[in-house]
Amino acid sequence: MTDDSVQPYAELGLKDDEYARILDILGRRPSDEELAMFSIMWSEHCSYKSSKVHLRRFGDAAVEHERVLAGIGENAGVVDVGDGLAVTFKVESHNHPSFVEPYQGAATGVGGIVRDILAMGARPVAVMDSLRFGDADAPDTKRLVDGVVAGVGGYGNCLGLPNVGGEVGFDPTYAGNNLVNALCLGVLPVERLHLAAATGAGNVVVLIGAKTGRDGIGGVSVLASATFDEGSEARRPSVQVGDPFTEKVLIECCLELFDRGLVTGIQDLGGAGLTCATTETAAKGSGGMRVELDRVPLREPSMTAAEVLASESQERMLAIVAPEHLDEVLATCRRWGALATPIGEVTSGDRLVITWHGDVVVDVPPKALADDGPVYERPLARPADLDALRADDPSRLPRPADGAALRDTLLAMIASPNLASRKWVTDQYDRYVQGNTVLAAPEDAGVVRLAREGAGVALALDGNGRYTRLDPYAGAQLALAEACRNVAAVGAVPIAATDCLNFGSPEDPEVMWQFAEAVRGLADGCAVMGTPVVGGNVSFYNQTGSTAINPTPVVGILGLLDDVTRRTPMAFSDEGDTLLLLGATGDDFGGSEWAWVAHRHLGGTPPPLDLAAERQLGEILVAASRDGMLTAAHDLSDGGLAQALVESCLRGGHGARVVVPDGVDPFVLLFSESASRAVVAVPRSEELRLTEMCAARGFPCARIGVVVGDALDVQGQFGVPLAELRTAWEGTLPRLFG
Repeated sequence: MTDDSVQPYAELGLKDDEYARILDILGRRPSDEELAMFSIMWSEHCSYKSSKVHLRRFGDAAVEHERVLAGIGENAGVVDVGDGLAVTFKVESHNHPSFVEPYQGAATGVGGIVRDILAMGARPVAVMDSLRFGDADAPDTKRLVDGVVAGVGGYGNCLGLPNVGGEVGFDPTYAGNNLVNALCLGVLPVERLHLAAATGAGNVVVLIGAKTGRDGIGGVSVLASATFDEGSEARRPSVQVGDPFTEKVLIECCLELFDRGLVTGIQDLGGAGLTCATTETAAKGSGGMRVELDRVPLREPSMTAAEVLASESQERMLAIVAPEHLDEVLATCRRWGALATPIGEVTSGDRLVITWHGDVVVDVPPKALADDGPVYERPLARPADLDALRADDPSRLPRPADGAALRDTLLAMIASPNLASRKWVTDQYDRYVQGNTVLAAPEDAGVVRLAREGAGVALALDGNGRYTRLDPYAGAQLALAEACRNVAAVGAVPIAATDCLNFGSPEDPEVMWQFAEAVRGLADGCAVMGTPVVGGNVSFYNQTGSTAINPTPVVGILGLLDDVTRRTPMAFSDEGDTLLLLGATGDDFGGSEWAWVAHRHLGGTPPPLDLAAERQLGEILVAASRDGMLTAAHDLSDGGLAQALVESCLRGGHGARVVVPDGVDPFVLLFSESASRAVVAVPRSEELRLTEMCAARGFPCARIGVVVGDALDVQGQFGVPLAELRTAWEGTLPRLFG
């Protein structure tokens, strides 16, 4: 390349002003390798250049919270859970790769989030996933569902990690851009916490794990930072290829290195590979770094330096090792069968210097790559169609007029793709491997036993794109509220949050308005709920051409149980138990499943949310669980009370007789999606104690029925045998995908 030749910066996703800024930082033209590194590190996926100004809303609450040991900016959030133990958890997206190559995209999404957890010094102990696809009967949906579910299960099952819950949704806006959000939970002794920082001049940089190949090149800059079009499948080479058996060995090897105190810092290699790992560890450290790139073990010897730097080959970690420990590290890796190669050292300067066969190909300040990238305050514009959409209230839609119509509506609702049983999916996942799973899907939250006696943690993962489309601020808070409610329903106290924010193009002012409002809503909601956001992920460019997905913030909540034997399941298990409805029910059908299933309608406003009432409901559910008042609890969300009753009846194999109070519309009682509600089953001996607890707090509590028989009987309206309910509920996904 001659000095006056034009560098292909635009093809690498860099804007004119960004390229000019690189020239200014370096004081010269970048080398090909430097240009590639800047394009990667300044991509939307790595730099968060469009979201940083909004994500600052999360910062202070996490930093100041007494339980938070590591927060936003680290590989994953870490929370102190007492008795010398900490828990780390995070959710991340792998949306675009999973559309192009569903199996490997989903599998490596699991593998990547597991390594984020490992990089904090933790043993990964459980995973969850939030999946969204186009219409269930659309031509391409089966390909995507089959591949993604097999990829999530294939990788997680091979690692021996229980998949304890999550969600699966269908909506036409995801037809060309499915969502695959993967969460991992890890446990560690507090003193084993590791951070991704290269400190100590003279310390050795060691690459551990698989060899480096051409798979995944361009993943963060091509797949994660651009919109999809009809040529997307041609990008198949940009999807990583996973090997869970290599990852399992890597996990055990790294855990031994941690326990023996042989590494001073560690970083996983995920998006952007060595580019990101060397840059970020050097930038967070106290000096610089020198790397001899030709030492990197390659699967394909013909790779160029730029390809080695950009490769997103999986199952790799970058460790910082004191020279006196190097031989022990290498010996430990050999014993585990994990490839380990010294590729450089930490230096006392402030430069990241990378050589290739003796020639310097990169010489940059690492902070310029990691911290000094562009930050955009993108234009915001309220969507032009939002007022008309919200004015189109579902109250105008025809409703079932009698008991027979209510019965038909119930059967149609529970058989709809968004409400039907997920058994076809969850049966492909191992939910109980390792023996520490206490509750798993289809329960409200996954519960995992910790090492210390009796204690455990609960996890829930929730989002609702239709609510957020109608009101991004409220939609984000409703996702948070539902996740907190799910955790509280099993008896756990919500203590921290992670999020995966899935939106369209940040270059669209209407998308950025949705994003800014959702972040504002989530930050405000977490402040009330006492659940600081300790980490997460932003996924932009989720759209096909100019058509964006429904804005979909997915919220994960971590809850703490003092004694897992006190957890509350969702199943109605004891004949004669009283059914109580906690919370107030209104005529709330904006964005509801009923409006969508019955009329293919999206409009109105989402259910109003009182966060103080939501927190109060959680406190009641946790206190009642601890005091042994409940035999079952189930949150009310999509599909309302009717859906919750069906799920709890079928889970426990017991029917229920429900009484519609005088003056109450049975349709509203059964199908409204009012927030901050749960249905609980209590022994008759505990009914007075629970109702008095609610009365003392001024929280609505109504007796609506009893657990009895082998049918769901709504008195004066209709009855449906459990066998008929099960056929309707469990038949949909096998019929579509099996």
